[in-house]
Amino acid sequence: MIDRRGFMMASSLTGVMALGTAAGEAAETARDLYELRTYHLDTEDQQQGLVRFLGDAAIPALNRLGVSPVGVFETPDAVGPVYVLLRHASADSVITTPAKLLADSAYLEQGAAFLDAPAKNPAYARVESSLLLAFSGMPQLAMPAKGPGRVFQLRIYESPSVKTGQKKIEMFNTAELVIFKKTGLTAVFFGEAMVGSKMPNLTYMLGFESDEEQKAAWDRFLQDPDWRELSARPEYANDRILSGITNLPLRPAPCSQI
Repeated sequence: MIDRRGFMMASSLTGVMALGTAAGEAAETARDLYELRTYHLDTEDQQQGLVRFLGDAAIPALNRLGVSPVGVFETPDAVGPVYVLLRHASADSVITTPAKLLADSAYLEQGAAFLDAPAKNPAYARVESSLLLAFSGMPQLAMPAKGPGRVFQLRIYESPSVKTGQKKIEMFNTAELVIFKKTGLTAVFFGEAMVGSKMPNLTYMLGFESDEEQKAAWDRFLQDPDWRELSARPEYANDRILSGITNLPLRPAPCSQI
């Protein structure tokens, strides 16, 4: 039989545990969800029409729904693909946003040329989407400097298994993110793919003021003693935990909010 003091102590411990659980859940829900769309295009007219639609109709409507900022990135010196980054605060936002957009009269009116494009003259070839969960080490998107010559890198790291993919995420969360920041590899986001192609993978984006700054930052990173020590650990060897790396140089479209 528990006496009154024991009962009170047990109740207090239960309350602390509950608060701890609630705090943990709150911290978890504070992690961004990113929808990364890849628009495949066949012509310059399609690319110009897409960017015009995003700037005139889609981005204002998305912002009204709390989806902000919206990044729009073009492939230098090529027709497509165009990458669109949507930052969601919750899974509910991911699920409900498409229907809410179609109920937005301003969006439908301002985006009519794109939304009502006929099959004989489509607005784009296809669109692919990935859903990414922000890393615990970088739970929210960061806005890079917005200089006129800024450039971006979108990098995708594929792993041979879910377990090895988690090992690479551990490497970032526990040490590599700090080294990135120290050496000037300015991150916009880091995300683990929850839904999409080439899984398991993680995706991240870096932003720089110029091509020259980008090169200098990578040089500092590769020469950094902390990075050299970290990358030399057997458990983090690339040939154990990575099966493919995609590196995409990108430029922000005029309508991009990132």
